[in-house]
Amino acid sequence: MFYSFARLIVRFLVLLINGNAHYLHKERLPKGNFILVGPHRTWFDPIYFALAASPKKFTFMAKKELFKNPILRFILDHANAFPVDRENPGPSAIKTPVQKLRKTDLSLILFPSGTRHSEQLKGGAALIAKLANVPLVPVVYQGPLTFKQLFSRKPVKVAFGDPIYLDRKAKLNDAAQKQIEAQMQSAFDALDYAVDPSFKYIDVSKKSD
Repeated sequence: MFYSFARLIVRFLVLLINGNAHYLHKERLPKGNFILVGPHRTWFDPIYFALAASPKKFTFMAKKELFKNPILRFILDHANAFPVDRENPGPSAIKTPVQKLRKTDLSLILFPSGTRHSEQLKGGAALIAKLANVPLVPVVYQGPLTFKQLFSRKPVKVAFGDPIYLDRKAKLNDAAQKQIEAQMQSAFDALDYAVDPSFKYIDVSKKSD
């Protein structure tokens, strides 16, 4: 209930602030639960991912420090977030999303790179997908990268790729892991090119003044 209400509020605010969002290839989203995976380019891209895939509802990871604030904790809990220690993730970082994917109607938004400023794909997404028996769905965000830039009303584009299904019987060894990571990266690159052949992501946090 809270999630649906919050989504309505966020959708209104996004429309008010930017009002120029385009969601591409939504028909590629599979039935049932899945994991949305994409490069993390701005702090608000998961908001756009969730809106683009609506009416599907999502769970997502949030750093444990955010849960120390009682008000923020209430909001995060009711928005289906769960805490993760980014320095020492532990087994719960895998078990919690797997349980949610298997026992609820919530899908998962996950960034394989872990942070906005890392280009290194990590193995959590493939392992969670395999254990939960759900597909990975590549997604990319192209658009303003700062909150201030959103007010320029420049277009925001979110594009979904074809689902990536994992063989539950196959071993997820290093070779298989690298193959899945390469498949995800190839999907991201193809989506970016299809949306805009000239697109090149620039990390605004690393730009010189």
